[in-house]
Amino acid sequence: MIPGPKPKPLEVKQLEGDLHKERWNLNAPKPITSQPTCPAHLCTTAKTEWKRIVPELSTLGILTKIDRAALAAYCEAYGEWVEACRLMKGKSPVIKTAAGNIIQNPLLGIKHKCTEQMYKFLVEFGMTPSSRTRITTEEFDNADDEMAQILGLPIRKN
Repeated sequence: MIPGPKPKPLEVKQLEGDLHKERWNLNAPKPITSQPTCPAHLCTTAKTEWKRIVPELSTLGILTKIDRAALAAYCEAYGEWVEACRLMKGKSPVIKTAAGNIIQNPLLGIKHKCTEQMYKFLVEFGMTPSSRTRITTEEFDNADDEMAQILGLPIRKN
């Protein structure tokens, strides 16, 4: 394992305005920006989250088909987190075992683990306020392009 911070993709460095162009890996793989399809195996809540975030990420131009598994893992963690929150509602964060010991409610542990997993994916996809501050995107203007408006496509400003 190489010590130090995790390397960033070239696109992220460009969006952030990284001035150290000599450090850019221009030979890194460049997958085509596209919308991946939602995996059928996701739970209903995960599919709803997928439908909510994929259009947003696609508009930013950072989503590709090979991101499908990572995005699916985020959505599934989100679905499990929502379910754990639902089951925890009105329950104590601690429970008493049959032997009379007081322990943390297992649902609380599930919530926390899902939150950790979700956060890692949120940062990877630039979906937290702090991770977004490190990314700049070009402005889009669909006002003059009727077809772009119909299709919901972003058009770069000149």
